[in-house]
Amino acid sequence: MHTWGRTLTLAGIHDPRLRDDYTRQRKLVAGYKRNAYVAVRLLLPPELVPHVIAATAFMHHTDLLAEEGSTDPAGGDDRFTVWEKEVRDGLAVGDSTHPVLRPLLHTASVHPGLREHTERFLAGAPMDRDFAGFADEAGYQRHVDGYSLPAFMLVACLVLSADADPEESRALCRSYIDGSQRLDFVNDLAEDLGDGRLTLPGEILKRYGVSRSDLERKRDTPHSRALLRDLLEQSRRDLLASRSLPELAPPAHRAFVRAFVALELLTNEAALAKGGLVLRESAGPSPRAALGVLLREYRRRGR
Repeated sequence: MHTWGRTLTLAGIHDPRLRDDYTRQRKLVAGYKRNAYVAVRLLLPPELVPHVIAATAFMHHTDLLAEEGSTDPAGGDDRFTVWEKEVRDGLAVGDSTHPVLRPLLHTASVHPGLREHTERFLAGAPMDRDFAGFADEAGYQRHVDGYSLPAFMLVACLVLSADADPEESRALCRSYIDGSQRLDFVNDLAEDLGDGRLTLPGEILKRYGVSRSDLERKRDTPHSRALLRDLLEQSRRDLLASRSLPELAPPAHRAFVRAFVALELLTNEAALAKGGLVLRESAGPSPRAALGVLLREYRRRGR
Protein backbone atom coordinates (compact mmCIF):
# COMPACT_ATOMS: atom_id res chain seq x y z
CA MET A 1 0.00 0.00 0.00
CA HIS A 2 1.31 3.45 -0.92
CA THR A 3 1.52 6.27 1.59
CA TRP A 4 -1.39 8.68 1.45
CA GLY A 5 0.78 11.46 0.04
CA ARG A 6 2.03 9.18 -2.72
CA THR A 7 -1.54 8.03 -3.41
CA LEU A 8 -2.63 11.64 -3.95
CA THR A 9 0.30 12.23 -6.28
CA LEU A 10 -0.41 9.11 -8.33
CA ALA A 11 -4.03 10.28 -8.61
CA GLY A 12 -2.80 13.56 -10.13
CA ILE A 13 -3.83 15.67 -7.15
CA HIS A 14 -1.06 18.23 -6.69
CA ASP A 15 -2.75 21.44 -5.54
CA PRO A 16 -2.07 21.83 -1.78
CA ARG A 17 -5.61 22.95 -0.99
CA LEU A 18 -7.11 19.99 -2.82
CA ARG A 19 -4.70 17.61 -1.13
CA ASP A 20 -5.84 18.97 2.22
CA ASP A 21 -9.49 18.54 1.20
CA TYR A 22 -9.03 14.92 0.14
CA THR A 23 -7.03 14.22 3.29
CA ARG A 24 -9.81 15.63 5.47
CA GLN A 25 -12.40 13.44 3.71
CA ARG A 26 -10.15 10.42 4.04
CA LYS A 27 -10.07 10.83 7.83
CA LEU A 28 -13.84 11.19 8.01
CA VAL A 29 -14.53 8.13 5.84
CA ALA A 30 -12.01 6.05 7.81
CA GLY A 31 -13.89 6.99 10.97
CA TYR A 32 -17.39 5.90 9.99
CA LYS A 33 -16.78 3.26 7.29
CA ARG A 34 -13.69 1.52 8.60
CA ASN A 35 -13.98 -1.81 6.76
CA ALA A 36 -14.96 -0.11 3.51
CA TYR A 37 -12.10 2.39 3.87
CA VAL A 38 -9.53 -0.37 4.39
CA ALA A 39 -10.93 -2.19 1.35
CA VAL A 40 -10.55 0.96 -0.76
CA ARG A 41 -6.95 1.49 0.36
CA LEU A 42 -5.90 -2.14 -0.03
CA LEU A 43 -7.77 -3.25 -3.12
CA LEU A 44 -8.16 -0.33 -5.54
CA PRO A 45 -5.42 1.20 -7.71
CA PRO A 46 -3.99 4.27 -5.95
CA GLU A 47 -5.03 6.62 -8.75
CA LEU A 48 -8.68 5.82 -8.01
CA VAL A 49 -8.59 5.77 -4.19
CA PRO A 50 -9.00 9.53 -3.47
CA HIS A 51 -11.87 9.78 -5.93
CA VAL A 52 -13.84 6.95 -4.31
CA ILE A 53 -13.25 8.56 -0.92
CA ALA A 54 -14.44 11.96 -2.17
CA ALA A 55 -17.65 10.45 -3.58
CA THR A 56 -18.29 8.51 -0.36
CA ALA A 57 -17.72 11.60 1.81
CA PHE A 58 -20.07 13.69 -0.34
CA MET A 59 -22.79 11.05 -0.14
CA HIS A 60 -22.44 10.78 3.63
CA HIS A 61 -22.45 14.56 4.15
CA THR A 62 -25.58 14.96 2.01
CA ASP A 63 -27.28 12.07 3.77
CA LEU A 64 -26.65 13.57 7.20
CA LEU A 65 -28.05 16.94 6.16
CA ALA A 66 -31.11 15.31 4.60
CA GLU A 67 -31.82 13.35 7.77
CA GLU A 68 -31.79 16.55 9.84
CA GLY A 69 -35.21 17.40 8.40
CA SER A 70 -36.74 20.10 6.24
CA THR A 71 -37.40 22.90 8.72
CA ASP A 72 -35.20 25.44 10.45
CA PRO A 73 -36.50 26.51 13.88
CA ALA A 74 -35.08 29.99 13.26
CA GLY A 75 -37.28 30.37 10.18
CA GLY A 76 -34.52 30.40 7.55
CA ASP A 77 -33.53 27.85 4.95
CA ASP A 78 -32.62 24.50 6.47
CA ARG A 79 -29.05 23.29 6.05
CA PHE A 80 -30.00 20.78 3.36
CA THR A 81 -31.60 23.47 1.19
CA VAL A 82 -28.48 25.61 1.54
CA TRP A 83 -26.31 22.61 0.70
CA GLU A 84 -28.43 21.64 -2.31
CA LYS A 85 -28.00 25.13 -3.77
CA GLU A 86 -24.28 25.06 -3.08
CA VAL A 87 -23.90 21.73 -4.88
CA ARG A 88 -25.90 22.90 -7.89
CA ASP A 89 -23.90 26.13 -8.07
CA GLY A 90 -20.69 24.14 -7.82
CA LEU A 91 -21.74 21.79 -10.61
CA ALA A 92 -22.58 24.81 -12.78
CA VAL A 93 -19.15 26.44 -12.44
CA GLY A 94 -17.00 23.38 -11.68
CA ASP A 95 -15.56 24.70 -8.42
CA SER A 96 -16.47 25.47 -4.82
CA THR A 97 -14.95 26.76 -1.61
CA HIS A 98 -16.60 23.99 0.43
CA PRO A 99 -14.08 21.33 1.57
CA VAL A 100 -16.53 18.47 0.91
CA LEU A 101 -17.71 19.71 -2.46
CA ARG A 102 -14.41 20.93 -3.87
CA PRO A 103 -12.81 17.45 -4.06
CA LEU A 104 -16.00 15.95 -5.48
CA LEU A 105 -16.00 18.52 -8.29
CA HIS A 106 -12.36 17.79 -9.02
CA THR A 107 -13.16 14.07 -9.13
CA ALA A 108 -16.03 14.79 -11.53
CA SER A 109 -13.59 16.61 -13.81
CA VAL A 110 -11.46 13.44 -13.92
CA HIS A 111 -14.43 11.07 -14.10
CA PRO A 112 -17.13 13.00 -16.01
CA GLY A 113 -19.75 10.29 -15.58
CA LEU A 114 -19.92 11.15 -11.89
CA ARG A 115 -21.68 14.42 -12.64
CA GLU A 116 -24.87 12.75 -13.88
CA HIS A 117 -25.01 10.47 -10.85
CA THR A 118 -24.41 13.42 -8.52
CA GLU A 119 -27.40 15.21 -10.04
CA ARG A 120 -29.61 12.12 -9.74
CA PHE A 121 -28.57 11.58 -6.13
CA LEU A 122 -29.22 15.20 -5.25
CA ALA A 123 -32.63 15.07 -6.94
CA GLY A 124 -33.57 12.03 -4.83
CA ALA A 125 -32.24 13.33 -1.51
CA PRO A 126 -35.54 15.08 -0.58
CA MET A 127 -37.04 11.58 -0.26
CA ASP A 128 -34.80 11.12 2.76
CA ARG A 129 -35.19 14.71 3.98
CA ASP A 130 -38.99 14.41 3.96
CA PHE A 131 -39.07 10.79 5.12
CA ALA A 132 -42.23 9.89 7.03
CA GLY A 133 -42.04 6.10 6.90
CA PHE A 134 -43.16 3.49 4.38
CA ALA A 135 -46.77 2.37 4.19
CA ASP A 136 -45.83 -0.77 2.29
CA GLU A 137 -43.13 -2.60 0.34
CA ALA A 138 -43.89 -0.53 -2.76
CA GLY A 139 -43.00 2.62 -0.83
CA TYR A 140 -39.71 1.08 0.22
CA GLN A 141 -38.94 0.10 -3.38
CA ARG A 142 -39.61 3.66 -4.56
CA HIS A 143 -37.08 4.83 -1.99
CA VAL A 144 -34.52 2.35 -3.32
CA ASP A 145 -35.02 3.56 -6.89
CA GLY A 146 -35.16 7.26 -6.05
CA TYR A 147 -32.46 7.60 -3.40
CA SER A 148 -30.55 4.46 -2.37
CA LEU A 149 -29.57 3.40 -5.88
CA PRO A 150 -28.43 6.90 -6.99
CA ALA A 151 -26.36 7.09 -3.77
CA PHE A 152 -24.69 3.76 -4.51
CA MET A 153 -23.99 4.79 -8.11
CA LEU A 154 -21.76 7.64 -6.89
CA VAL A 155 -19.15 5.00 -6.12
CA ALA A 156 -20.24 2.28 -8.55
CA CYS A 157 -19.76 4.58 -11.54
CA LEU A 158 -16.10 4.97 -10.53
CA VAL A 159 -15.29 1.28 -10.10
CA LEU A 160 -17.38 -0.43 -12.80
CA SER A 161 -16.32 -0.47 -16.45
CA ALA A 162 -17.61 2.45 -18.47
CA ASP A 163 -18.53 0.06 -21.30
CA ALA A 164 -20.45 -2.40 -19.09
CA ASP A 165 -23.91 -3.27 -20.38
CA PRO A 166 -26.17 -0.55 -18.90
CA GLU A 167 -29.17 -2.80 -18.25
CA GLU A 168 -27.12 -5.56 -16.65
CA SER A 169 -25.16 -3.03 -14.62
CA ARG A 170 -28.29 -1.35 -13.31
CA ALA A 171 -29.96 -4.66 -12.47
CA LEU A 172 -26.98 -5.94 -10.50
CA CYS A 173 -26.39 -2.62 -8.76
CA ARG A 174 -30.05 -2.45 -7.83
CA SER A 175 -30.03 -5.99 -6.48
CA TYR A 176 -27.00 -5.16 -4.36
CA ILE A 177 -28.37 -1.91 -2.98
CA ASP A 178 -31.82 -3.40 -2.31
CA GLY A 179 -30.17 -6.05 -0.17
CA SER A 180 -27.79 -3.57 1.44
CA GLN A 181 -30.46 -0.97 2.20
CA ARG A 182 -32.84 -3.53 3.70
CA LEU A 183 -29.97 -4.81 5.82
CA ASP A 184 -29.17 -1.27 7.00
CA PHE A 185 -32.79 -0.58 7.90
CA VAL A 186 -32.92 -3.71 10.06
CA ASN A 187 -29.44 -3.35 11.51
CA ASP A 188 -29.88 0.33 12.37
CA LEU A 189 -33.35 -0.02 13.88
CA ALA A 190 -32.28 1.00 17.39
CA GLU A 191 -30.49 4.12 16.17
CA ASP A 192 -33.20 5.11 13.70
CA LEU A 193 -36.02 4.66 16.21
CA GLY A 194 -34.02 6.73 18.67
CA ASP A 195 -34.10 9.50 16.07
CA GLY A 196 -37.85 9.05 15.57
CA ARG A 197 -37.55 7.23 12.22
CA LEU A 198 -39.27 3.91 11.57
CA THR A 199 -37.79 2.49 8.37
CA LEU A 200 -39.69 -0.80 8.16
CA PRO A 201 -42.92 -0.74 6.09
CA GLY A 202 -46.07 -0.55 8.18
CA GLU A 203 -47.78 -3.23 6.10
CA ILE A 204 -45.02 -5.72 6.95
CA LEU A 205 -45.19 -4.94 10.67
CA LYS A 206 -48.94 -5.55 10.59
CA ARG A 207 -48.46 -8.85 8.77
CA TYR A 208 -46.19 -10.11 11.56
CA GLY A 209 -48.25 -8.67 14.39
CA VAL A 210 -45.53 -6.26 15.49
CA SER A 211 -46.19 -2.63 16.41
CA ARG A 212 -43.92 0.38 16.36
CA SER A 213 -44.20 0.44 20.13
CA ASP A 214 -42.91 -3.15 20.28
CA LEU A 215 -39.81 -2.10 18.35
CA GLU A 216 -39.29 1.09 20.33
CA ARG A 217 -39.57 -0.87 23.58
CA LYS A 218 -37.11 -3.43 22.13
CA ARG A 219 -39.49 -6.32 22.73
CA ASP A 220 -37.66 -9.49 21.70
CA THR A 221 -40.66 -11.72 20.92
CA PRO A 222 -41.23 -14.61 18.49
CA HIS A 223 -43.14 -12.22 16.23
CA SER A 224 -40.40 -9.58 16.15
CA ARG A 225 -37.70 -12.22 15.64
CA ALA A 226 -39.63 -13.70 12.72
CA LEU A 227 -40.03 -10.24 11.20
CA LEU A 228 -36.33 -9.42 11.47
CA ARG A 229 -35.25 -12.87 10.27
CA ASP A 230 -37.42 -12.76 7.15
CA LEU A 231 -36.30 -9.24 6.26
CA LEU A 232 -32.66 -10.24 6.65
CA GLU A 233 -33.18 -13.39 4.58
CA GLN A 234 -34.69 -11.27 1.79
CA SER A 235 -31.69 -8.96 2.08
CA ARG A 236 -29.37 -11.94 1.77
CA ARG A 237 -31.14 -13.21 -1.35
CA ASP A 238 -30.72 -9.84 -3.04
CA LEU A 239 -27.07 -9.57 -2.05
CA LEU A 240 -26.37 -13.07 -3.35
CA ALA A 241 -28.10 -12.18 -6.63
CA SER A 242 -25.55 -9.39 -7.11
CA ARG A 243 -22.47 -11.63 -6.81
CA SER A 244 -21.67 -11.36 -10.53
CA LEU A 245 -21.24 -7.57 -10.17
CA PRO A 246 -17.41 -7.87 -10.10
CA GLU A 247 -17.51 -9.21 -13.67
CA LEU A 248 -18.64 -5.74 -14.81
CA ALA A 249 -15.55 -4.09 -13.30
CA PRO A 250 -12.07 -3.81 -14.83
CA PRO A 251 -9.72 -6.56 -13.55
CA ALA A 252 -7.88 -4.08 -11.31
CA HIS A 253 -11.14 -3.23 -9.50
CA ARG A 254 -12.69 -6.67 -9.14
CA ALA A 255 -11.10 -7.60 -5.82
CA PHE A 256 -12.61 -4.47 -4.28
CA VAL A 257 -16.09 -5.17 -5.65
CA ARG A 258 -15.94 -8.79 -4.46
CA ALA A 259 -14.90 -7.62 -1.00
CA PHE A 260 -17.66 -5.00 -0.98
CA VAL A 261 -20.30 -7.68 -1.54
CA ALA A 262 -18.66 -10.19 0.81
CA LEU A 263 -18.48 -7.71 3.70
CA GLU A 264 -22.20 -6.96 3.37
CA LEU A 265 -22.96 -10.68 3.43
CA LEU A 266 -20.87 -11.02 6.59
CA THR A 267 -22.82 -8.16 8.16
CA ASN A 268 -26.05 -9.88 7.17
CA GLU A 269 -24.89 -13.11 8.79
CA ALA A 270 -23.95 -11.25 11.97
CA ALA A 271 -27.37 -9.59 12.12
CA LEU A 272 -29.12 -12.94 11.61
CA ALA A 273 -27.04 -14.48 14.38
CA LYS A 274 -27.88 -11.59 16.72
CA GLY A 275 -31.61 -12.23 16.34
CA GLY A 276 -33.85 -10.02 18.45
CA LEU A 277 -30.84 -8.33 20.05
CA VAL A 278 -30.52 -6.24 16.90
CA LEU A 279 -33.37 -4.20 18.40
CA ARG A 280 -30.85 -2.97 20.97
CA GLU A 281 -27.68 -2.58 18.94
CA SER A 282 -26.47 -3.15 15.41
CA ALA A 283 -24.43 -6.17 14.34
CA GLY A 284 -21.23 -6.37 12.36
CA PRO A 285 -18.75 -8.98 11.20
CA SER A 286 -15.98 -9.95 13.56
CA PRO A 287 -12.65 -8.21 12.89
CA ARG A 288 -11.15 -11.60 12.08
CA ALA A 289 -13.82 -12.41 9.48
CA ALA A 290 -13.54 -8.98 7.86
CA LEU A 291 -9.77 -9.22 7.78
CA GLY A 292 -10.05 -12.65 6.19
CA VAL A 293 -12.09 -11.20 3.31
CA LEU A 294 -9.65 -8.35 2.80
CA LEU A 295 -6.56 -10.60 2.84
CA ARG A 296 -8.16 -13.11 0.48
CA GLU A 297 -9.02 -10.41 -2.03
CA TYR A 298 -5.63 -8.71 -1.61
CA ARG A 299 -4.05 -11.95 -2.86
CA ARG A 300 -6.53 -12.03 -5.76
CA ARG A 301 -5.93 -8.48 -6.99
CA GLY A 302 -6.01 -8.12 -10.76
CA ARG A 303 -8.22 -11.19 -11.25
